[in-house]
Amino acid sequence: MPIVYDEADKWRFLKILRYFNDEFSPPNIFRQLDLLIETGQSRLFEWPQNWPAHKPLVKILAYCLMPNHFHLLLKEITDGGISKFMKKLGDGFTKYINIKYDETGRVFQSSYKAKTIIDDEFIRYLDTYIQIFNPFELYSGGIKAALKEFNKAFEFAMDYPFCSLGESFGKRKMKIIDRDILREIFPDLKNYKEFTQDALVVRSLREVLAGLTIE
Repeated sequence: MPIVYDEADKWRFLKILRYFNDEFSPPNIFRQLDLLIETGQSRLFEWPQNWPAHKPLVKILAYCLMPNHFHLLLKEITDGGISKFMKKLGDGFTKYINIKYDETGRVFQSSYKAKTIIDDEFIRYLDTYIQIFNPFELYSGGIKAALKEFNKAFEFAMDYPFCSLGESFGKRKMKIIDRDILREIFPDLKNYKEFTQDALVVRSLREVLAGLTIE
């Protein structure tokens, strides 16, 4: 079942990634943000100056929002940060959807599922899966067409606003992600594109990540 129904829902999800990733939890957070933006005191995705200094719960290394699910690559930087952040995300987005569409109950089928990654090699492929493979599924003709038209499909993924790829390489500045170790692993766009093409076209990305699959 879909978890987002229109563009506004998708943008709300990205705003939650940006503003809920913090130890500070102001009441009526989006009402405050809308007022600050309307009065010119802040811009979208900037951290408001009248809020306490930004203290993120996690580093969001990569993300991709799909019509009926999402993927996050997170690095925990505070004790229990991932659990706290995922609870804030789930509760906040569910409340938004239920109010907007006059619904009740859960948006997400169950609590979030996670795998711990400690191997840099797996992180490379997981990042590719999140930022490239998922947008390719949305490409006209799907994965098969995307692999045949890799360069064109790669640009599609770069332009897809609800995936972190464009922000990872400077096309957008939304201040949601912190690439952390991935900046060293993939020093530039050329290196990243070559790796992802090899992972998707030459190797079987699904086989490489088989041990990390969450059923």
